[in-house]
Amino acid sequence: MQTERPDTLLYSRVAAHYRRAIQSGVLPPGQRLPSLRSLVRQHGVSLSTVLQACRTLEDEGLLEARPRSGYFVQRPRRARLQPVSEPDPGAAALVPDPTAFAGIHDRVSDFVTKCERHPVHTNLALAFGAPEAYPQEALKTAALRALRRHPEVLVSPVPPQGDPGFRAVLARRALAGGMHLTADDILVTHGCTEAINLALRAVSRPGDVIAVESPTYFGLLQVIESLGLRALEIPTSPSRGLSVEALELAFQTHGQIAAVVVVPNFQNPLGCVMPDEEKARLVALCEAHQVPLVEDDIYGALSDSDQPLACCKAWDRSGNVIHCGSFHKTLAPGMRVGWMTGGRWQDRIRMLKHAQSRPNDALAQITIGEFMAGHAFDRHLVRLRRQLKAQRERTAEAVAARFPSGTRLNMPGGGMLLWVEMPEGCSSRRVFEAALREGIRVAPGLLFSNSERFDRFLRVSCGYPCSAQIDAALARLGEIVASV
Repeated sequence: MQTERPDTLLYSRVAAHYRRAIQSGVLPPGQRLPSLRSLVRQHGVSLSTVLQACRTLEDEGLLEARPRSGYFVQRPRRARLQPVSEPDPGAAALVPDPTAFAGIHDRVSDFVTKCERHPVHTNLALAFGAPEAYPQEALKTAALRALRRHPEVLVSPVPPQGDPGFRAVLARRALAGGMHLTADDILVTHGCTEAINLALRAVSRPGDVIAVESPTYFGLLQVIESLGLRALEIPTSPSRGLSVEALELAFQTHGQIAAVVVVPNFQNPLGCVMPDEEKARLVALCEAHQVPLVEDDIYGALSDSDQPLACCKAWDRSGNVIHCGSFHKTLAPGMRVGWMTGGRWQDRIRMLKHAQSRPNDALAQITIGEFMAGHAFDRHLVRLRRQLKAQRERTAEAVAARFPSGTRLNMPGGGMLLWVEMPEGCSSRRVFEAALREGIRVAPGLLFSNSERFDRFLRVSCGYPCSAQIDAALARLGEIVASV
């Protein structure tokens, strides 16, 4: 007699149906699923298909089987993990000795070189979504519409600050973050990295000290080092963002600080959001000490909530905050379109932009402006946020289920990154190298500081849709963490 085998597509559909119900809260923890026979009748599938769907959700930590009672919705495993350890706000800020420290470039170069030498089948180090997460067809249509409406765009010079229509759209959109800007206040840039680069060049000189969050995005550390500046690392909470108390102490003990750079909304790599009262305190503190505040808000639109997050710039009354943004994470990773508003340094930044790279090409700006002018962008963000939330939750469940005891994790309320603290004695360098040998790429904590202080951490991406391949890679990564 031939054994009945479940249909892969069918059991995946059944599992997805109940996964969505559990993740949305329709089926709360402790809720009993209908009996297997009821599920067979309800979905019109075989018993083996229903069993496989339930076992899949059980493996993901969403269901638990109770003898003679059936399947019940399980409390998420991630909720059992302890949160990532908090830094001491009174701890000394870290500034590297320029005569002794080799530099973040060497560390990043080593990471890139090793990645290039090993073929990768699962990349958990990316900080953007999968191509299918973005509105490819709609953007193509917008580009064609832009060419029809502006047939001269490819052969005409671009205004120095960028396309006026695009800047007008950005000014209207900025209202949601609490900013009151005009199109003339906005300068279009080649992504957020150029915006940060221009901001730091405008307010500092080689040898100056720049206060940054710790940990912070390694790309920022590279920009600082490239400009001949030094990074002063300020303790940063994985739940509340940069410690304003620690920054105030740094102002008192480290002499003149040329600028502060902060990512207040879904900080990379921590994923934390500064509470509004802390944002207001930070703006007031920098203003009181006459230290420019450079704000990177590249992830701000990726909140699980439909309620927009406020920017630090919303509390700026003197032009002391330089705000930088981009569409690299939220709309079009391939277009590298960013923007900034320079406050009282706007004229200097415009001059530096002209000297450094001249205006961006207009077609990309007009295309994004066409797309953002209506409601399509808002609908896209709703879909993207929902998708990223599901992917973060499933990734966090896998970490909770597969990583060894002592692992810690904070669950962000948005974005596409998880900051994982490994048990005592683990090294992110060893984990990275062992995983890479098996075709799995992950971002080691060592990249996010000029020191060794985050060697026990990993940054894990949740940008790509969950799949059997990603689940298997996370399971293997957990085994590697347990063994190194």
